[in-house]
Amino acid sequence: MTCERDGRVLFEDLNLCVGAGEMLQVTGPNGSGKTSLLRILAGLMPAASGEVRVRGGAEGLLWIGHAAGIKALLTPEENLAWLCALHRPADRDSVWRALAAVGLRGYEDVPCHTLSAGQQRRVALARLYLDAPALWILDEPFTALDRQAVDGLEAHLAEHCRQSGAVVLTTHHALTVTPERYQDLPLGTPT
Repeated sequence: MTCERDGRVLFEDLNLCVGAGEMLQVTGPNGSGKTSLLRILAGLMPAASGEVRVRGGAEGLLWIGHAAGIKALLTPEENLAWLCALHRPADRDSVWRALAAVGLRGYEDVPCHTLSAGQQRRVALARLYLDAPALWILDEPFTALDRQAVDGLEAHLAEHCRQSGAVVLTTHHALTVTPERYQDLPLGTPT
């Protein structure tokens, strides 16, 4: 596949396959096409050429972008319930368990605008602790997280792969926990 943005080729002739149990970490400098690649894989933007096939189509993947993507006036519980309702509704107990898994026990009913950037990021990442699709596409998931949250997320991503899930992510963060089937995809320097 080829990706062009604003008349520039960010990458071309890219061919990749991510199967069950695998993690692909896309690396490279700012502007090299990492987010564009993830957006193409998630079906959010077209490739200049080539095709993307995801088993199960759009229902087979979960996209979490670099922005938290939550509503500031809603509570973490309301945000997570609303996000889940777009695909597969979750009951209140499941939502609370997911929020507890990301360290937000006691914050379920607090408006998100009162939370720190790291806490808001964890609200978005709590979707990973629900009945999520097999393929997770995550753009800079570690942004604004403290060390404890990073460690927990790394372990959860590796466990998802051990359970036959797949993860494609971008990060400037060196992972300390990776699944057995891990690959790094470096994208070139921006032109």
